[in-house]
Amino acid sequence: MSSQDQELSGPDLKNGIAATELPDGGMLLGHIDGEPVLLAKRGAELFAIGATCTHYNGPLAEGLLVDDTVRCPWHHACFSLRTGEALRAPALNPVACFRVEENRNKIFVRGKNDVSPKPRVRTESHVRSVVIVGGGAAGNAAAEMLRRQHFDGRITMLTADDALPYDRPNLSKDYLAGNASEDWIPLRTSDFYKEQNIDVRTATRVSSIDAVERTVALEDGTNLVFDALLIATGANPVHLDIPGADLPHVHYLRTLDNSRALIAKSKDAKRVAVIGASFIGLETAASLRARGLEVHVIGPQSRPLERVLGPELGDMVRAIHERNGVTFHFGTTATAIDKGSVTLKSGEQIPAELVVAGIGVRPDVALAQSAGLNIDNGIIVDRYLQTSIPGIYAAGDIARWPDPHSGHPIRVEHWVVAERQGQTAAKNILGGRQPFDAVPFFWNQHFDVTVSYVGHAEKWDKIDIDGDPEKHDCKVTYYQDGRKLAVATVGRDLESLRAEAELERA
Repeated sequence: MSSQDQELSGPDLKNGIAATELPDGGMLLGHIDGEPVLLAKRGAELFAIGATCTHYNGPLAEGLLVDDTVRCPWHHACFSLRTGEALRAPALNPVACFRVEENRNKIFVRGKNDVSPKPRVRTESHVRSVVIVGGGAAGNAAAEMLRRQHFDGRITMLTADDALPYDRPNLSKDYLAGNASEDWIPLRTSDFYKEQNIDVRTATRVSSIDAVERTVALEDGTNLVFDALLIATGANPVHLDIPGADLPHVHYLRTLDNSRALIAKSKDAKRVAVIGASFIGLETAASLRARGLEVHVIGPQSRPLERVLGPELGDMVRAIHERNGVTFHFGTTATAIDKGSVTLKSGEQIPAELVVAGIGVRPDVALAQSAGLNIDNGIIVDRYLQTSIPGIYAAGDIARWPDPHSGHPIRVEHWVVAERQGQTAAKNILGGRQPFDAVPFFWNQHFDVTVSYVGHAEKWDKIDIDGDPEKHDCKVTYYQDGRKLAVATVGRDLESLRAEAELERA
């Protein structure tokens, strides 16, 4: 449902509705003064907030009430019913909050409330300067949360990227497919960072971190002093190690520049070989197929994404791609690349003027390691996302944290997790002592079919399937030793939200 559809839906709440139309725990979509409004009831309390998620305009009325919050069905953003505040990423902006009155068994929504959320943590008095290394999901979310918590000290964000923080998931999805303009990609404008007094330094590389002197050295010779440091350097693509891997038509997709280069190349190329049937590889395949290219996907496995989603959803994903014209070459690997083709292990040659490699990523821990932090498949952090050195935190793809839901340390490479970790790390930098206990969530897009996944199951001994993957309508639950670890859904957004809430309570 688009936000425009919502504007035309439901009653005019200014004129009121019968109180009996809104039961306890119920939600109702209406509008006031041309804006879609969500009316909700919890016990004796009534709430009214903007009905459109500020992330991708998801319909909050189709979401889930949890305590005094509502969660978006599309990408699990969470908003306060009391203030409209965006409590959880991926939404960063609040929704409007409205006054509600009940009179003579009717409920009326009046004008907007000017509600300013109060900071929920008390700032550590010694923290006056925070340096954030990395301008991705975690770094940006942390910088914003510091200001939302009314921190008035110095914030410096350092990123090797030459662009301000942007919507990385879109690089392989709608933007690459040609369905989203580049105007959608930046998370914020340069004016936003100026207004928030966040010093974002793009195209800036850090050469070292001195954990004793509490300084960050830049490659240009500058030294920055910090009271608290957040390392959010993310991950780097694993590069191919075969003849021809360094040819100019071989691409990786991690940055905005990478996606721009692919778009430019796709205008001249007719055929593309995607090496690696990973999430990023498959999304790239779908997007380039949408641009009219002949697409071949090469991978050593027997079906796509089986290791993460299991055989049934793997078969579903393969069928979706094949129906849209993607050709798979499974059970093999690429052994060489030349100007116009990719050679497989069998000797078969796949014609391709464009090659994209999506064979995984590695956490970028070089700075952390040289600074003396504990490293083991990422930077080891405690439940507060603090590293082995007090005052230094890590978040995002590089952080390996003690996950209370799976019962062991994990590291995941999900955009929403990175943003939520950045938000939690910011609060803890300010003395919040808030454990990071969010259930991991990600979504993956295959043409017009989206797979939503909550939880984390590195392995499982039982899969329960409700519904029919072939019809793109199912819920798949993953168990290990009788314990529910994760749930994947297709076409069942509300069930995904319910599964997330259930896993949080487990």
